[in-house]
Amino acid sequence: MLDELLGRAELKSRIEELEETNHHLERQLEAERERRAEATAAKQDAEERINRLEDRIEELEDRVERASGDDSEREFRRVHDARGARTRDLLDRLSAIEAGNEGALTAMVASEDAVPEPVADHFGDATPLVRRAAPAVVVADDSGMISAALRPPIEPAETTASWDATFELPRHRFLPTGRFGFALVRSDLFAVGVYGEGTDPDGDDVERTDYEGFESDVKSAHSKGGFSQGRFERRRDDQIDEHLDAARDALEPLAADADLDRLIVVGERSVLGDLRDLADVTDVSDATGDPEPALAAAFADFWTTRVYAI
Repeated sequence: MLDELLGRAELKSRIEELEETNHHLERQLEAERERRAEATAAKQDAEERINRLEDRIEELEDRVERASGDDSEREFRRVHDARGARTRDLLDRLSAIEAGNEGALTAMVASEDAVPEPVADHFGDATPLVRRAAPAVVVADDSGMISAALRPPIEPAETTASWDATFELPRHRFLPTGRFGFALVRSDLFAVGVYGEGTDPDGDDVERTDYEGFESDVKSAHSKGGFSQGRFERRRDDQIDEHLDAARDALEPLAADADLDRLIVVGERSVLGDLRDLADVTDVSDATGDPEPALAAAFADFWTTRVYAI
């Protein structure tokens, strides 16, 4: 009664209405916030999907461009390494193929700039792959079933090509045949062995009949400058020279041994030049460790053939 007399009842009713309206607006605001959050998340998801699709389109366009573009962009069908019994099996398979009169092409490609004309004529647009594989022994047949380049451990030094009834694959380029010396030379390590073909029917066994190895005390890197560093480097160079002199003394009898088919020397590029005159074949090797296991690792790495399927 008093509220009605003082006019409060109407005010209270208005307050309740406004509070209800305010509560309703708050619910609408919260719903709008949730909707906007969902819309933002959906937009982000859509943008991410668009980015993925654009990346995929770019990838596909690049593949189309490479497929229809320069021949240098072509890829090998397969690239793998073979050694030991696997190399023998590969050579046996190729040697067993009889392609008929002038149906088998064998080519020695000494460098990428020395692809012989018969190879370029046969491979056509795929010739750039032959260049990339060189130095290599290239084999192909006139039916297109065989098409490969083999990069052997002993790379061809001359370029030749001929069509015949079978493939001509000189095994001494791919496998440790005959009797030969094999040495590993680093600036502080030397190891050499004399090897001959083993009797393992799988072809993996190569017998080592002689061995010599040693390490030299060569100072490691110097961090100081000035005169001290210069003196250090001169001393280090002298130690390396002494080490290489000892390596030469060990290799000279092998280089002169008429019973050895060849002498192969591998090791650091920086020291191979000092011994190149003694070796029939040289190659870079990063084998490290104690002399004997390092020699075994270098031997296995060297007698590896890389096979490029074209």
